[in-house]
Amino acid sequence: MANQTETHARPSPAEPSGRSPDWDGELVPDARGRTAAPDEDCPVETALTAVAGRWTTLILRELMHGPHSFGELRDRLPRISTKVLAERLRVLGERDLLTHDRLRGFPVRTRYRLTPAGRALRPLLIELYRTGSAIEALRAAERGDGGAG
Repeated sequence: MANQTETHARPSPAEPSGRSPDWDGELVPDARGRTAAPDEDCPVETALTAVAGRWTTLILRELMHGPHSFGELRDRLPRISTKVLAERLRVLGERDLLTHDRLRGFPVRTRYRLTPAGRALRPLLIELYRTGSAIEALRAAERGDGGAG
């Protein structure tokens, strides 16, 4: 009797058992989110990258109200260092989330404003705030402190 080789389908990275995973259609509405590792093409990774970095969400929040100069942003966020603000503005520009306009006059002034992609982050920032508040409330309830931290 000849030896027979059995072949098995390789298990998918997302499901080690080899079963087809049951995707939550709301969490993963299309194939771009069905990854086994962080992938830059995943919409969730795109959104997280957009808001990543200390102070980034606060800068975005301020620019949601309209354009601001560097000095106005410093006034609105007095604890941010000049170096960090400049770096975050540069990175947000590289991510195509903001643009800047040079204003005439002396000294030359620059106003920063959100691009349409930057403004599209508004619902995400709102939901992050709501979710953070809900998590804090649940943790407080579990501790039995009624919200005191």
